[in-house]
Amino acid sequence: MASLKAALVCSTRLLKTPRQKSHVVYVTRTLVLPGPPLFRRPEGRFLTFGRLSSSTAARGEKGEESLFKWILLLIPVTAFGLGTWQMRRRQWKMQLINDLRRLVTAEPIPLPLDPNELKGLEYRRVKVRGQFDHARELYVLPRSPVDPEKEAREAGTLSSSGETGANVITPFHCTDLGITILVNRGYVPKQKVRPETRMKGQVEGEVEVVGVVRLTENRKPFVPNNDVARNRWHYRDLEAMGAAAGAEPIFIDADFGSTTPGGPIGGQTRVTLRNEHMQYMVTWFGLCAATSYMWYAKFIKKIV
Repeated sequence: MASLKAALVCSTRLLKTPRQKSHVVYVTRTLVLPGPPLFRRPEGRFLTFGRLSSSTAARGEKGEESLFKWILLLIPVTAFGLGTWQMRRRQWKMQLINDLRRLVTAEPIPLPLDPNELKGLEYRRVKVRGQFDHARELYVLPRSPVDPEKEAREAGTLSSSGETGANVITPFHCTDLGITILVNRGYVPKQKVRPETRMKGQVEGEVEVVGVVRLTENRKPFVPNNDVARNRWHYRDLEAMGAAAGAEPIFIDADFGSTTPGGPIGGQTRVTLRNEHMQYMVTWFGLCAATSYMWYAKFIKKIV
């Protein structure tokens, strides 16, 4: 049987599309397979191989660029959404601060005995009548003094004196209720922490105290654990404090009006709520403006 002879015919065509300024060469390779007349069609048998023209590749690149453009647009859109969310969070936080400010300046009510009712009265002013037990004081430290007048005007603002000391927590037997509670009498500098250094302020007899209800607080990161044995407390743990002082886990911050000469300075309630939402708003809206301009200059301005 005679061997088949194959002839490879290569042709080139010079194309110029209406939308392109450059010429495109399209190459085809045609393989002609001759054979006996019985197996070969008169016009021959052709196998053609080719590659895509550059116009098809250009369309693909254009589609990828369009997709990339819309993906980048998500950056300013997301930044705008986060800025709007922070604006609403700031409005909510300002309302919450105003509500707390009203609570700490409202007329005091008698201290309720129901624990469930007390849980809903944090920062509410209450009044109690009884007698202090100075022999069982507790000390929360280190603490810096609060400016009561500034606290009434600006929530969360602390004194900038740089002075440190302690808050004196004293058991207080309520004669009208028949229970002993914990009263934060206020701030003393570190040289006045020991009670013998401030004997003038160790008030005796029955007195009326007006204060703000406070609840147990969770230990924050990097805050040391309370040292019960050394009577060094770093955060309010009402159960542990009550057990150490022989009192119920009920805690109030005495107001500034309850201060006695030579004693701790009352009014140490800090209405401290972080309110940094304005900074976040500026950050997100600024990022939105910057990336919006960059997107416009990249994809819109160059077309115009």
